[in-house]
Amino acid sequence: MPRMRPLPQRDADRVRPRRRPRPCGAGRRTARRHGGPQGIAVRRPGRAPAAPGGRRRGAGLDPAHLYITNAVKHFKFTSTGPGKRRLHRTPDQAEIRACRPWLVAEFAHLRPQAIVVLGATAAKALLGPDFRVTRSRGQVLPWPASAEVPEEFPDHDGAFLVATIHPSAVLRADNQEIAYRGLVADLRVVVAQLTQR
Repeated sequence: MPRMRPLPQRDADRVRPRRRPRPCGAGRRTARRHGGPQGIAVRRPGRAPAAPGGRRRGAGLDPAHLYITNAVKHFKFTSTGPGKRRLHRTPDQAEIRACRPWLVAEFAHLRPQAIVVLGATAAKALLGPDFRVTRSRGQVLPWPASAEVPEEFPDHDGAFLVATIHPSAVLRADNQEIAYRGLVADLRVVVAQLTQR
C-alpha cells in the first residue's frame, strides 16, 4: 500500500487518521465517508454509529462478505471548545486526491465484484467531482468504465458500482423512514445484481 501524503499544515491540528480493523479477501467492497465525529473510534468492520449491521442484513447483504473502507483516510473536524463535540468537516478535493493512491491500491488488492458508494465524498473520490449521488442513486453503473480515471482500475471486468446516500443522511433527514427505505432499496439493487451473476 502507498504511504499517505501529508496534509497541508493548516489542517494538521484538526485531522486525525481513521483506525479500524479491515477484513482481508472479501469479495465485495464499500467505499464510504464516515459522517460523524465518532469516525476515529475502534470498532468491528462495518459498525458505524449511523449504519448498524442490521440495515445491511435487512437489504440482504452479509457483513461477513463486505470490505468497508473510507475514501478519505482521515477525519477532519472543527472544535467547539474543550470537552465539547467535534463537528465533522467535509474533505476538500485536495484531501480526496491525497488519499486516492491508497484507495486505488485497495481496489488492486481486492478486485471487487461490486462497489457500493455511500455518500457524496466517496462518489467524488471514485467517480469525479461532477458526479451527483442524488441524480444517480440506485443505478447500476459499469465498473471501472464509470470511474473518473478507469485506467487506474485494471482487471475489474464484469464488476459494477451502485451509489447511494450515506447512512448518516438518514439520521439527518426530515423523514427518516422514507430516507431509510430509499437506502435499503438501493442496497437491494446490489443484492439483485449479484444474484443474477
